[in-house]
Amino acid sequence: MPVGDLPGWKQTGAQDFTTAAGRGAVDEVYGAEMRGYADFADSSGRGSYAPDEVLSVTDGTLDYFLHTASGSPRVASVIPFGYAGQTYGRYSIRFRYDSTPGYKMAFLLWPVSDNWNEGEIDWPEGGLDGPLYGGSAIKGSLANGPMEFDPPARTRTPTSPGDWHVATTEWTPGKVRWFFDSRLIDQTTLPAGVPDTPMRWTLQAETSDRANDTYPSERTSGHLQIDWAVQYAYAP
Repeated sequence: MPVGDLPGWKQTGAQDFTTAAGRGAVDEVYGAEMRGYADFADSSGRGSYAPDEVLSVTDGTLDYFLHTASGSPRVASVIPFGYAGQTYGRYSIRFRYDSTPGYKMAFLLWPVSDNWNEGEIDWPEGGLDGPLYGGSAIKGSLANGPMEFDPPARTRTPTSPGDWHVATTEWTPGKVRWFFDSRLIDQTTLPAGVPDTPMRWTLQAETSDRANDTYPSERTSGHLQIDWAVQYAYAP
């Protein structure tokens, strides 16, 4: 795990998951924010946020065990460094995932105000059976109709399930850049559309909301794992 400041960035959070925690004990060991929210439906409406049935820490990794119980897919989301958030920053995470059709990851920066019209920054996002992508919701666009995203065409990673990778988001005034294993994957093109209000880092695993995806089979289960997560404040 990277430790310490970088040129232009001040480290404000670092989590290496060195202490084991069984399912149902993550909040006791790491705090309620690492447990995240619970007891309501995910974005597609098919899954249920049930962190105590999903999250654990074993062998130095945060583990999401995605599965179905009592007829409902169980999913989870954590907010690793708190709900207060920050304006601009660098966010880096080492992760892997099993092929788990019907589930997705949606790691994102979300407005502290919960006002979606302030924008949203996604990376990495995508179904847990294929490649991933990034995108930035254009601030203010929701007021005029459906939310618009920049860039409009998404660049997808060459990754596949099973491998460890590092994904990094750099959010600065007027620009968002997305890196995959230290290589620049994509970036925004519209400076005026980049979010500029406080956002919190949120690491969601949920059921897929794409129209061509089916409800996860009750027999489908798999793991999304996070080795470490680090956060920096913008310090030019």
